[in-house]
Amino acid sequence: MSAVDLYARATTGFDERVAHAVAVLQSAATEHAGRIVQATSLGAEDMVITDLIARHQLGIDIATLQTGQLHEQTLALLPRIHERYGLEVRAFEPVAEAVVHFVRQNGERAMYESIELRKACCALRKLEPLARMLDGRSAWVTGLRREQSDTRAEVPFSEPDDKGRTKFNPLADWSWADVWHYIATNDVPYNPLHDEFMPSIGCAPCTRAIAVGEPFRAGRWWWEDEKAKECGLHVKDEPAVSMLGAPR
Repeated sequence: MSAVDLYARATTGFDERVAHAVAVLQSAATEHAGRIVQATSLGAEDMVITDLIARHQLGIDIATLQTGQLHEQTLALLPRIHERYGLEVRAFEPVAEAVVHFVRQNGERAMYESIELRKACCALRKLEPLARMLDGRSAWVTGLRREQSDTRAEVPFSEPDDKGRTKFNPLADWSWADVWHYIATNDVPYNPLHDEFMPSIGCAPCTRAIAVGEPFRAGRWWWEDEKAKECGLHVKDEPAVSMLGAPR
């Protein structure tokens, strides 16, 4: 059974939520013309946002973090986006020397050893490249939704980040059923790993399928306490890079 078959449902207020998401994106694109980027993880929510940007011809650049640990199925979406929408997704990679140093010092499986080492890996592969992605930007767009986890239960449609930029979350009030109903209705490309019970997809070593009844993000960093399950991209005051991964 595909993710569309499993999750897509028409719910009351769906059209209004789509219209509101478009309005948020249009306002953001106008207010931050030439200085705004969608930071896409290439997950289902972000593919919806990319479709909205393309469909409504909004002046929002699109970029992603190529961590060096993504699934092949995730990376395969990049040419599909170009083919479908004619849009280029700029990929930001970690500093190669820093990654080599971190792996040499801590091993390939460092993320499983401690939360500190896992967050250091995220800092190298995600936070430092994100800082470069957002350099010179006054705003960015994410696929955060309130339903994703308890820590995201009060996500607003827009909020200041820790650098004074505006972060827009146009799908904040969408349900998982909404996301998949939009994908089904508009034939949006999506990661086939979603068909394998992976609702939240990150780096390959840190993502697994979830079982029936498990929380949405249970497959991310599943060996850690639920409260620790953020990489730092959406947590204020996280360091841009840990000294555990910095060349000495």
